[in-house]
Amino acid sequence: MADNSDKLVERRRELPDAPGVYTFKDARGDVLYVGKARSIRKRVANHFSAKGGGRGSSLGGTELTDRVDSIEVLVTQTEAEALLAEQSFIKRLRPRFNIRLRDDKSYPYVAVSLDEDYPRVYFTRERHRPGRAYFGPFSSAKRVRETLDLLGKLFQYRTCEGSEPGRRSGVPCLDYYIKRCQAPCVGYIDRDEYRSNIDRIIGFLSGRYREVVDGLDAKMNEASEAQDFERAALYRDRLNAVRSLMERQRVAGPSLGTADLIGMALEGDDANAQVFQVRDGVLAERQGFYLAGGEGTELSDVAESFLLHYYSTTPAVPPLVVVGPELRGREGLLAEALSAERDSQVEVRVASRGDMRRLRELAERNAKLALAQDKLRREHGRQQRAGALSALQEELSLEGLPVRIEGFDISNLGETHTVASMVVFEGGAPKKSDYRKFGVRGDSSEGNGGGAARGTGPDDFASMNEVLERRMAQYLKQADLSPHDPKRNASFAALPDLIVIDGGKGQLSAGMRALEPWRERGVAVISLAKRIEEVFEPGRSDPLMLDKGSEALRMLQRVRDEAHRFAITFHRQRRDKAMTGSVLDGVRGVGPARKRALLRHFGSPEKLVGASREELEAVPGVPGKLAREIHRQLHRAG
Repeated sequence: MADNSDKLVERRRELPDAPGVYTFKDARGDVLYVGKARSIRKRVANHFSAKGGGRGSSLGGTELTDRVDSIEVLVTQTEAEALLAEQSFIKRLRPRFNIRLRDDKSYPYVAVSLDEDYPRVYFTRERHRPGRAYFGPFSSAKRVRETLDLLGKLFQYRTCEGSEPGRRSGVPCLDYYIKRCQAPCVGYIDRDEYRSNIDRIIGFLSGRYREVVDGLDAKMNEASEAQDFERAALYRDRLNAVRSLMERQRVAGPSLGTADLIGMALEGDDANAQVFQVRDGVLAERQGFYLAGGEGTELSDVAESFLLHYYSTTPAVPPLVVVGPELRGREGLLAEALSAERDSQVEVRVASRGDMRRLRELAERNAKLALAQDKLRREHGRQQRAGALSALQEELSLEGLPVRIEGFDISNLGETHTVASMVVFEGGAPKKSDYRKFGVRGDSSEGNGGGAARGTGPDDFASMNEVLERRMAQYLKQADLSPHDPKRNASFAALPDLIVIDGGKGQLSAGMRALEPWRERGVAVISLAKRIEEVFEPGRSDPLMLDKGSEALRMLQRVRDEAHRFAITFHRQRRDKAMTGSVLDGVRGVGPARKRALLRHFGSPEKLVGASREELEAVPGVPGKLAREIHRQLHRAG
């Protein structure tokens, strides 16, 4: 360790006195922290200094600095370039000690498929497909669905899947009759008028409300002059709805124009950011984001990291961003970085008076309130989970609290693609990093009646026995490895307190022999049958009937249902892969990426197999010649 410490000191002396990005790595090569600096040498020295007041020093000498084994740097021309490079590294590497958005893997967006003749407006968590316009990110899926519902009432767009509108019956769907679609599938609205409607939706989502109002007003007057009063009434109703929305959400005069106002709150390791999106003087959207990793960090660092992360994910950066006093002195640097994202000038301003200051302070108050409410919710959730575990310990007469619970389930369809799932709950909450999948091999000879004979269909008892045998074998293999050994699998190395098997007495019996070494160490094993929620225990002929609605039964149901969901999801993935792979494997030019694109476009293997040549040719990214070859291959295969 002394040699490594000397190497680290020598490495720190070699660091350049220039702007750039630095990364701290541990002995395994994993990135612990990514930072940016005007002077890399001075900033890194500050991390290791007991007198420094920054983020690194608050963690330095303890969790972060004690684990640093090597330092790598990237020199940039300016500090603004370093700021953008830092965010790129953080998004790609996801270091443990950096400030990060909680659950930021897939925020939802509203997408418009401009590459189709009759574009769709839909919910998505992707934003990389060419020919699509994206709006967001939204802080919750509920907000996206509320937005889509409003757009459906105002502008009546099609919701049918696929590149062409309609269905094979040739008649309008229910959406037409409830005035949510104008039925382009049967020619009730032509392509140009439908496209004009989509343009208004894009204008509305972009916050160009006055433009939308002027356009609807012109269309209403045009229809009225042509004495098409039914059409004029339609535009009148839309116009009134948009005006009503604008009046309800108007928070400032038109002088404020278009801006984002950012409010921040920090408490311990948690932070909250509120983004008030004002467009044409109207509060178009309010987004709230929770952040983690702020322990020992200044509010200014949290705010700066959030700004750069948020605007690297949103498709549009406004010309004005209003921030709090914690970022005073950093406005120029942030403006330079955000201008590079927008490809035009962005002003970052600390509001000092008027509507800007009032709204920004309102955003800050909302951030503090959200943080307080989140803290109360999490504390309430912890208390509920602790109560459920105590109730479970009492009902099952366990020696200790079942802190770690593992649930197992088998999923199959016929003789093929039999799979199993293992889910983990720690402290009463799912620990998804410890979930594991199993492809059942069918070679187990133990269990209730032995393995399934070839051709006789799946044997759930034998499958359960095989999976539990493999789980036990992995534990025996992993338990003695050092926690720092790169070959160690933390999930398999852990000893559970309770095993929950999805099924009845037969599934429980099938797993008992495999789990005998654990039972000798005090691990409890039960099964939960779905029919009337019976709990079966080893050595007990009658099932244990827990009170309906009891905390203990609800906890077991959560584990059982999560194991079932995870197994079903894995089974569908394998089935879909087999269905698409077996047919498309022989087609030159169709690799894994195109298989995924085809399946994503059609939604299921069945729709892909039944697609016409024209539908295949309409798939974005698939050349016409290749689409015709796929069609020929599919029909040759039947």
